[in-house]
Amino acid sequence: MRRDGADVGWSLVVPLKPLVRAKSRLSRAAGEEFRPRLALAFALDTVTAALACENVHDVAVVTDDRLAAERLAALGARIVPDTPARGLNAALAHGASVVRARRPGAPVAALNADLPALRPAELELVLHSASQFPRAFLADAADIGTTLLTATSGRELEPAFGGASRARHLASGAREITGPKAPSVRRDVDTGEDLLAALALGVGPHTALQAPRLVVRAAAPEGAKQLPPPQVRASGA
Repeated sequence: MRRDGADVGWSLVVPLKPLVRAKSRLSRAAGEEFRPRLALAFALDTVTAALACENVHDVAVVTDDRLAAERLAALGARIVPDTPARGLNAALAHGASVVRARRPGAPVAALNADLPALRPAELELVLHSASQFPRAFLADAADIGTTLLTATSGRELEPAFGGASRARHLASGAREITGPKAPSVRRDVDTGEDLLAALALGVGPHTALQAPRLVVRAAAPEGAKQLPPPQVRASGA
């Protein structure tokens, strides 16, 4: 993260639901009691990696969750209350407007909060590619959703996240980023299978601390299988 005060670099907006409602599709893998802790771990690892990215100026997290706000602020993120309270895209648009109230010329990017394997170097490559276009996005690993949406100076973010957002962002005129190999930026986690894939890439320390407690209920007849030991992403890698 740039710490010299210069008005350069990307401002990232990260949306996070109240933890009691976050990552509902992980209930089967994590259980209702443990799921909020896992969602927080994802967000902590995501924001830690984003703040370590060379071309990221700052990170604003849009959330009304008090615990998450305290933990993420301690990392250096700015906390923006979800004043609209009208869902994901309204929260992202609000976060972008708050960022640009302070930095009018800032290039802004919306980044998912569930990227526990995120690597700063890969995020830097994606943001560099995005800077070549007024608006751009990166599809998720399934090529259905979106993990990152960007808008350069003077352009509105126009977020259309949720479900098949790749098609909506394409239809909105945003350019799809396909060049850099950045699996960690595409690897969001909604299901137990997604978590297995993230663990194989190597996750941040917060997720690695929580992962050994999980048992993923496999769809295969053999029933439950234990998660493999997580590969921990090196700090700043």
